[in-house]
Amino acid sequence: MFNASQNQLSLESAREVFATEIKVLEDVQANLDENFEKAVAAILKTQGRVVVTGMGKSGHIGAKIAATLASTGTPAFFVHPAEMGHGDLGMLKKSDLVLALSFSGNTEELRKVLPPIKKLGLLLLSITARKDSKLAEFSDIVLETPIEKEACPLDLAPTSSTTAALVMGDALAVALMQHKNFKQEDFARSHPLGSLGRSFVQISELMRVSAVPQVLVGANLQEILAEIDSKSFGFTCVCDTDKNLVGVITDGDLRRSQITYGVEIFSKTAEDLMNKNPKFARPELMASVAAEIMKKHRISSLVIIDQDNKPLGVLDLKDLLDQGFVI
Repeated sequence: MFNASQNQLSLESAREVFATEIKVLEDVQANLDENFEKAVAAILKTQGRVVVTGMGKSGHIGAKIAATLASTGTPAFFVHPAEMGHGDLGMLKKSDLVLALSFSGNTEELRKVLPPIKKLGLLLLSITARKDSKLAEFSDIVLETPIEKEACPLDLAPTSSTTAALVMGDALAVALMQHKNFKQEDFARSHPLGSLGRSFVQISELMRVSAVPQVLVGANLQEILAEIDSKSFGFTCVCDTDKNLVGVITDGDLRRSQITYGVEIFSKTAEDLMNKNPKFARPELMASVAAEIMKKHRISSLVIIDQDNKPLGVLDLKDLLDQGFVI
């Protein structure tokens, strides 16, 4: 275990790393100029994809930037520069744009693919700390990320430089999102799995609309049972003559009514037997909220109605569970 002095050394080291990288980000922010605007405009005009490339730690950052762009409305993918020189150039189209990352701008593997990239006639954007580098020379637009030192005490391991490149990539992605008016529903389409995606899924995407069980208020017991049995949801909506939802009858309601009315249940109508305060939701409601409603009221199906209170569909517990919702 560390002693007190060793623990203090760890904290001091951590604070120094934070201070160094914060200072780098402030410097890069202050250095932003019209080239950033040009880069955003160029990507917006691109008919194809943003092809991101970089070697070593810059490559790891590049892969993350590509993923962020792709998930926020800008088609993008990462290609390793060494693989690019061994056939993966064939993945590039004339409509694409290349975004290359390199701290020094002179990484050998990257330098070797710059001429063929330009030969293809592709626009080349770069994120680099060196405006006098080979990468900057070949680039149409340079996003400079100047740094005084790495956070590494040896000033060797990519730390401050990779942070600066990552934030520059994030800034591009966010600016592009704003220009494209990228919304929650757009984000949901590219994040269908996991809790992040589920939080943006609307009921309309999951509800069943083909066979909504429903009877009129005057329906008798036989008609009610037939409708519940044929639709297999364990309940039926009860509607007035204008087809507006006025109640719900479940299997449980019928069992309780049997106890209450005995044989007289056969003379009762749907209006007599229904729950007059049914749980329902609108199709634009988030499915995660619907899941909470079903959990709170211990129901396995939820009626979905339109603005005129007419049944549109049914959200079933199984549909939510299949999408990974926890009830």
